[in-house]
Amino acid sequence: MNNIVDGRLIPLHGPEDFAGMRAAGRLAAAALDMITAHVREGVITAELDRLCHAFILEHGAVPASLGYRGYTHATCISLNHVVCHGLPGDRMLMEGDILNIDLAVILDGWHGDSSRMYAVGEIGTRAVRLIDVAYGAMMRGIAAVRPGATLGDIGFAIQSHVEAARFSVVRDFCGHGLGRTYHDAPNVLNHGQKGRGPALRPGMFLTVEPMVNAGQADVKMLSDGWTAVTRDRSLSAQFEHSIGVTESGCEIFTLSPAGFTKPPYPREQQAAAAG
Repeated sequence: MNNIVDGRLIPLHGPEDFAGMRAAGRLAAAALDMITAHVREGVITAELDRLCHAFILEHGAVPASLGYRGYTHATCISLNHVVCHGLPGDRMLMEGDILNIDLAVILDGWHGDSSRMYAVGEIGTRAVRLIDVAYGAMMRGIAAVRPGATLGDIGFAIQSHVEAARFSVVRDFCGHGLGRTYHDAPNVLNHGQKGRGPALRPGMFLTVEPMVNAGQADVKMLSDGWTAVTRDRSLSAQFEHSIGVTESGCEIFTLSPAGFTKPPYPREQQAAAAG
């Protein structure tokens, strides 16, 4: 069964498809759990990417981003004022850094896509607040998901939460459909008006992934063609879950098996997840 909205085909999925997404999403979340204990001062971001890549392969999947449009890494790692698509490299983590690790796996043909924020040691109060607001924005967006709601309802829930905290929502990037395809219809904007846009129907698979800036919403692209940064050099934070619309609401496919939501993550749970 398929759904055509605004001229675009939005796939609708059945119970077996939900099972596939559930497995892929759990693996993506487990990889983000595993890497938590390795996010510490003195580690370079390329090492975090290597560890995630190895974990994904060891669990019978492949990184969705590797080779996607020429991308050469298993993860995107975005530090401080990097909004998204930061390239892993020789940057060494330092006390006070915040970073987003974004990864997607392909398991038995299904895509699990998620990202999470991390903190290196003690971070500033504004960074803590920014991370809290970004996480809250994602969860408010997810709470708006149910049959008959619209994509505009998701965007409104995110935008209103962020702007009430006097932060900014990035407009240049958004969530998306997914499933057997990495990026599919529809676009899931992080701003909008209630009741506007395509209606949600059971069987739709989406990502909800607000990017929130401590300063202005404007971003710019670096010369590498991938890295997006805040134009005013303010901090940025992002969280992402993959979800499926159900008959009564939605199912989150990428919940952390270790129970991690947002930093700080308990050290004993970090050790268990890494082991």
